[in-house]
Amino acid sequence: MTEQPPGSGQQPPQNPYDSSPYQAYGTTGASGLPHWAPDHPQASTVLILGILGMAVCQVIAPFAWVMGSRVKKEIEAPGSQYGGRSQVQVGYVLGIVGSCLLGLYVLGALAYVAIIAVAVSTGA
Repeated sequence: MTEQPPGSGQQPPQNPYDSSPYQAYGTTGASGLPHWAPDHPQASTVLILGILGMAVCQVIAPFAWVMGSRVKKEIEAPGSQYGGRSQVQVGYVLGIVGSCLLGLYVLGALAYVAIIAVAVSTGA
C-alpha cells in the first residue's frame, strides 16, 4: 500500500481572512440593492442644481428641492434598482437651504421697497 501525503482526504485549511464581516463584491447590502447598483439617472442633476442653487443663483434651488424629493422617492421605492441616494440627499438639502435664502432675499427686497415707498410718500 502506498502512503498518501499528509492531509490528503481532509478538508483544506480554512482561510482566516474568510471570516470577515464584509461582503464580497457584487453581493447585496442591507438595503437589498447590489453594491454596484447604478445611480439614478437624475442623481447628478439634483446635486448640481442644489450646488448651483445654493452658491450661484437661488432661483434654481426650488427645482433641486422638488426634483430631489421625487428622485428620493423613486430610489427608496420597493423594487427600485437605483442607487445614488447620498447625491440626491445632498442636492435636496441644498435645494431647501437655497429656497429659504431665496425667500429671505425676496422678503428683504419687499421690505426695502416698502421703506422707500414710505420715505417718498412722507417727503423725507
